[in-house]
Amino acid sequence: MPKFFIKGNQIEQEKITIIGEDVNHIKNVLRLKIDDNIEICSIDTTKNYICGIKNINNDNIECIILKEKTSEAESNIEIHIFQGLPKADKMELIIQKSIELGAKEIIPVEMERCVVKLDSKSSIKKIERWQKISEVAAKQSGRDIIPKINEFVNIKKICNLISDYDIVLLAYEGEKENFLKTELNKLKDKDKLKIGIIIGPEGGITTEEVSLLKNSGAKVITLGNRILRTETVALALTSIIMYELGDIGGKNKK
Repeated sequence: MPKFFIKGNQIEQEKITIIGEDVNHIKNVLRLKIDDNIEICSIDTTKNYICGIKNINNDNIECIILKEKTSEAESNIEIHIFQGLPKADKMELIIQKSIELGAKEIIPVEMERCVVKLDSKSSIKKIERWQKISEVAAKQSGRDIIPKINEFVNIKKICNLISDYDIVLLAYEGEKENFLKTELNKLKDKDKLKIGIIIGPEGGITTEEVSLLKNSGAKVITLGNRILRTETVALALTSIIMYELGDIGGKNKK
């Protein structure tokens, strides 16, 4: 069943009015008709509703709430990905798949070895595009939120944010002794967790950047003997963490 997001002020008693780009999508892409059912989620409350289409107008679609739907789409684990800025197609893949897997937020990071360099005007346009990709992925995967694509940060900014998390993991090819499993085992007695993941760009992360992050409290981990591409790291880490601590392993503790 197609899913759409609305703001709380679009709900009026038993009626929901859909506006914006979703109107065209419903009318001309999905070609839905009056009395067809859709799922609607309020981004203000994360409540889900099964609705029937009542009227299809030029600039809005009126729907009647048939019932409220219980959803367990959101995990007890909040994963925030600090992604060293890669090339555009790789970043789009990371955003799309990480959100399907349950990531809460993605923060692009300017690192020393980033191949891509963006000025302020370009970064704004990129974030707007990435936020749209986030919304599409959230709809497709049945999420109850649209994960945020945050503004660009640098390494020093991350250092200042580390204390806000239960743990911040830094995947680094130079680490040989501290494994992901070791750090995750320390967290298994907690019901809710806020986890940060730091991933370098295509060129990797420098030893100076690693030292800054480690001294600020990040846990440097190895992912094994093989070196992974930057887009693989985000998906592998998110999947493993959700399996070990979140809902993929059947432990959805809201």
